[in-house]
Amino acid sequence: MDGGSLRRTDAPLHEEIARGPGGGTAHWIHSSDGLRLRAGHWPAQTEHGPAKGSVLLFPGRTEYIEKYGDAAGVFGKNGLATLVIDWRGQGLADRLLNDPVMGHIDEFTNYQADVAAMVELATTLDMPKPWFLLGHSMGGAIGLRALIEGLPVQAAAFSAPMWDIKLPGPLRPLAYIFGVFSRTFCFSNHLAPSTSRVPYVQAHAFMGNLLTNDADMYSMLRDQIKAVPGLAIAGPTTNWVYEGMRECTYLTGQTAPDIPTLCFLGSNEQIVSPDAVRTRMDAWPSGELRIVDHGRHEVLMEDPDTRHGILQDMVEFFAQNS
Repeated sequence: MDGGSLRRTDAPLHEEIARGPGGGTAHWIHSSDGLRLRAGHWPAQTEHGPAKGSVLLFPGRTEYIEKYGDAAGVFGKNGLATLVIDWRGQGLADRLLNDPVMGHIDEFTNYQADVAAMVELATTLDMPKPWFLLGHSMGGAIGLRALIEGLPVQAAAFSAPMWDIKLPGPLRPLAYIFGVFSRTFCFSNHLAPSTSRVPYVQAHAFMGNLLTNDADMYSMLRDQIKAVPGLAIAGPTTNWVYEGMRECTYLTGQTAPDIPTLCFLGSNEQIVSPDAVRTRMDAWPSGELRIVDHGRHEVLMEDPDTRHGILQDMVEFFAQNS
């Protein structure tokens, strides 16, 4: 993984909405293809004991650093530093289209340049080792490829990883055809059918949402992008959907890396494919899948007992595999 020129300078970290532990900082970093990205760093809280490692946290589509302040607090109290990234095209990283609300990617493998820049920053910050991976949703797809390509972590955890997108069977070939058609006729930068220019949490009421059962967390997500509108993106472009499906197809054909892995999946998952997650974890040599009863897509945004229990399980798993 070859990173870009680091050229690190201070970046904003909106602590007032992050609900994270004290001592957090954010940094501008640059990918090898010249995009400016943002990374947020919360150190281990050493008043609770010596640092025990670091978590490289790969967020999902539409997400941003501040969303994971609560997770960083749990990790910090347990001796783990946290590094979170704003992927290209979202958060405060460089957007890829003139219309900043669109969730876009040119090629899914481009995210690996962001991973390389993140690893370079972790090295520069001398983040305590061993390092661990936590990938949520789209970050799970990016993370799986990164593991296959040699991401230097000791163990990994996933939350509702996007190892396939949940689509009705008849729509899958149509989505591929539409993706190819959109590229050929130059409208791949348009919103994908049935998606919206309004961010999900603003477009949908809490009742019936696909993300979380916890009203307080749903309100927090709404309040965050209301306070800092520049963090928000909305629906994906047709090219993002096409590239995402192609990446999932590629990952399906790859052997799971020999890295201890713990995966969490909500029993009411409606965004990524539960079958793909189960199939992958069944074949993972040192992997374990845990189903979260009644959990929706964002199991790390469920009620405090649920999300903190999951994070504590990850902490213990990482300690066992240090």
